[in-house]
Amino acid sequence: MKMQFFLLGMILTMVCTIGQAQNVPQNSAQNGNWPLFAPLNYQGNGSVYRSANGSPAANYWQNRTDYKIEATLDTVQNILTATETITYTNNSPGALNILWIQMDQNTYLPNARSQYYTNRYRNEFTRGFQIASVQITVNGQLQKANYWINDTRMQIQLPQPLSAKGGKVFIHIQYQYQIPGTFGGRTDYVATQYGKIFEIAQWYPRMCVYDDLEGWSTLPFLESGEFYCDYGDYDYSITLPAGMIVAGSGELQNPEEVLTPLQRNRLAKAVKSNQTVWIRTLAEVQQQPALKANKTWHFKMLNTRDIAFGASKAYLWDAAKVNLPSGKKCMAMSVYPVESMGDSAWGRATEYLKKSIEYFSEKYFEYPYPVAINEAGIADGMEYPGIVFDGMNDKGKELYRVTAHEIGHNWFPMIVGSDERRYPWMDEGFNTFIDVYASDVFNKGEYAPKRDGEYAPGGGNPADEIVPYLSDPHAPVMMTRADGIPEKYRHPIVYFKPAYGLVLLCEVILGHERFDAAFKHYIQQWAFKHPAPFDFFNTMNNLGGEDLSWFWKEWFFENQPLDQSIENVIYTHQNPANGIDITLVNLQPMVMPIPLEVEYANGEKLQMQLPVETWLQGNIRKVHIATVGKVKSVKIDPKQLLPDANRNNNVFTMPAL
Repeated sequence: MKMQFFLLGMILTMVCTIGQAQNVPQNSAQNGNWPLFAPLNYQGNGSVYRSANGSPAANYWQNRTDYKIEATLDTVQNILTATETITYTNNSPGALNILWIQMDQNTYLPNARSQYYTNRYRNEFTRGFQIASVQITVNGQLQKANYWINDTRMQIQLPQPLSAKGGKVFIHIQYQYQIPGTFGGRTDYVATQYGKIFEIAQWYPRMCVYDDLEGWSTLPFLESGEFYCDYGDYDYSITLPAGMIVAGSGELQNPEEVLTPLQRNRLAKAVKSNQTVWIRTLAEVQQQPALKANKTWHFKMLNTRDIAFGASKAYLWDAAKVNLPSGKKCMAMSVYPVESMGDSAWGRATEYLKKSIEYFSEKYFEYPYPVAINEAGIADGMEYPGIVFDGMNDKGKELYRVTAHEIGHNWFPMIVGSDERRYPWMDEGFNTFIDVYASDVFNKGEYAPKRDGEYAPGGGNPADEIVPYLSDPHAPVMMTRADGIPEKYRHPIVYFKPAYGLVLLCEVILGHERFDAAFKHYIQQWAFKHPAPFDFFNTMNNLGGEDLSWFWKEWFFENQPLDQSIENVIYTHQNPANGIDITLVNLQPMVMPIPLEVEYANGEKLQMQLPVETWLQGNIRKVHIATVGKVKSVKIDPKQLLPDANRNNNVFTMPAL
């Protein structure tokens, strides 16, 4: 038996309270000597709606919004015209006198508020949503609505309060808007060899969320911060020229009206195939007959928070089945122009999509929708329920990573419905975290490890690459609202830092067993609901069995550097048989557990980890370890998992006896 296994049974680790007076941070005596262990004051003590253990309470409620939309796409004038009926259900405990509706297309107006929050100035505009009429049905009576619009929000003043706990109102809106071109960002149109590609999103007036945390969530759409939406059922139709393909969120209801018999047969084959099957081939794209008629594509999507679609006569189309844990039917599809063809490019897009969904479904929560679509255009990385817009020029590793990331958003925030505009790390950070492990397993690590613009962009050790941001006095904290984070810091603070923080929780602080159980429980209990940050914090505390207030404080509410060091190591009573005494010093405000490696003179190594309580009463601690034999060296964080700012003081080499 090797020595380290024998020693693991003998080790007695004692965190001695032999504190040193020098360099100890000052704080009130009742809170100990380390500020991070002071009580964390955040909105997380529990209520009748949200339990202190992180789960929705018995009286948890959320409002519901169902949509029926009939739209026409003018592919010559690039105009979308639509009529929508919103069925809004007030499940809150109080009556509502007003309603708020998001008007996202107004962000493209010349005087939009989005023009002013950065130094960027857009010089291309649209007229935003052009409203033809707004009516409401209350108690069976159709009447003109009393409304006004401010920037990207519409307020409707109700003639009588909408009753609590189930009151319904029907809102009818007729509108149109000019689809923005390449300046649209998340929504646009672009010319390709065989026709325009339209990527249509933020395309209908939609209800703002009313919840138990903020009341009405009415932060304007400035374009950096994303979305916060109610759940409900969608029934929508798109009328456009025959010969075009519509790739939309949800399930196509009338394939016999819009697809050829050959395409329907291919879809039937694809639903049973693990290999990618062509649905619309290059020959079909190239040999399109001139058609003057219109066709209407009809989709439904249930229990979702949004919908989007792509449309083009240039689309190639392929598909394969997705193997879900429950055995339910699901398909992965890709649509893309001829410019994106090739096995090194979009020829593998459906494979990337399929494998990502299978991994996330098995690991965290089963994908809930019958279809997932990877659409190629110039939005270049944007997510919606059931469909993602990825870059038509992406290839290989880049295409895999953007596909995995964007479809991963169907878990955060599409299934776990957080407020992206207020807490962007709850979707981008969590999603980047699950991407780290998805990259490790895809095709036996073909594109592993994940190192890209979202996570360790320099291609090195994430623990080292995060260090500059922890000590940057200009870096915003993670709890900053999305639009308040400068572009320079958006990926480091919104994607990288929260994802790496979860890696620390998983691999250092809690360990995989406790973390995985708690994280999966968080997803399951908040699926199709609206969690806040403290719901996540409390879930991890309760399921992980730890008070992690110190970590939430230093990682989410602050930016602090870490520098754990070894000041000295001596044999106890100058005798190797008595073990060693290690003097540890924490030189910066951040605290962490202390992974330690003791290497013996014969080359054997002992791995152990000291708890974060080592620092509970101060920043200098003497630790006794019972050892057998002569020690060559002692090292902090041998695997370099921690964001230690100075690794030079992490190793102590014992002098010769």
